[in-house]
Amino acid sequence: MSNLLSRRALLAASGALGLTACAPQRPTDSDVFKIWGPPAGPSITLAYAQTLGLLEQVSPGAQVAVWRSPDELRAGLTSNTISLSVMPLNTAANLYNRGRDIRLVNVMTKGLLYIVSGDEALSGIPSLAGRRLAVPYRKDAPEIVLRQLLSHHRLDPQKDLELQVTGTPIEAAQLLLTGRVDAAFIPEPAASAAIAAGGVVGRSLRRAIDIQESWRTVAGPNATLPQAGLAVSGRFAEAHLDELTQLQSVLGAATQSTIDRPAEAAEAAAGLFSLPKPVLEASIPFSNLTAQSAQQARPGVEAYFAVLDRLDPEILGGRLPDDGFFL
Repeated sequence: MSNLLSRRALLAASGALGLTACAPQRPTDSDVFKIWGPPAGPSITLAYAQTLGLLEQVSPGAQVAVWRSPDELRAGLTSNTISLSVMPLNTAANLYNRGRDIRLVNVMTKGLLYIVSGDEALSGIPSLAGRRLAVPYRKDAPEIVLRQLLSHHRLDPQKDLELQVTGTPIEAAQLLLTGRVDAAFIPEPAASAAIAAGGVVGRSLRRAIDIQESWRTVAGPNATLPQAGLAVSGRFAEAHLDELTQLQSVLGAATQSTIDRPAEAAEAAAGLFSLPKPVLEASIPFSNLTAQSAQQARPGVEAYFAVLDRLDPEILGGRLPDDGFFL
């Protein structure tokens, strides 16, 4: 009986984590004004903008879709079936520096990364020594940021702690829920989903380390973590410049509405994410949502890129992006 209850509890937790049951949406070539985004905070803004009818004002029939992994995003960019998408800024810069015609439209989050754990002794990056830590997406934003933080605190990821890289944030959260790691380095809303699922299986989990605060120890007291933003192919930008200008204005209004009315925004995004509304609602205050144009955000973005470049120039494709990157 106890084994059966444990299995039921784990299945319930997997349900709370939701995305494990989602089949990836495949990009399709279309003339429709389609905005893609990750299964993370900025896409809540996109979904709410669509529900409020704001995207319809930009382009009749405008759609929002979610990519489920960086590999799916890259495949869509390569095949030109994704022309407009929220993505990690380091990914956009790397593609630009390697010759792809891609521009940054705006920044949509100033950081939504957390280390989730039930270990009360975890309170900062140095306390990760000797721990087992799950981190998603090898060589993408979470692991890159983590590497920089570990390096700053003189922690060797090969010797001082045990890293387990997973394919998705949900997989990292599941390792934490089943006790195979001590902590998970994950973005919102996966962090909120993990905490909710922990309650189902009787594990008290919390956001033990706010990575945005930790980043300021590396980059300076006023630094932000401009993690992701909207990027566009040069071809699409030339064809839709007026719409993109209007879209930036619309996203500013939608972002403020998302922050002010998280319950409504979560309801709008629940179907897109296949996550329960309470989980999405809980994630919004921790997602540091913004809608800052590329030109306005440029100083903070370049400061972020400078730190990444010092860690490993290949992260950005060998150099800092020039003026052409910022729309």
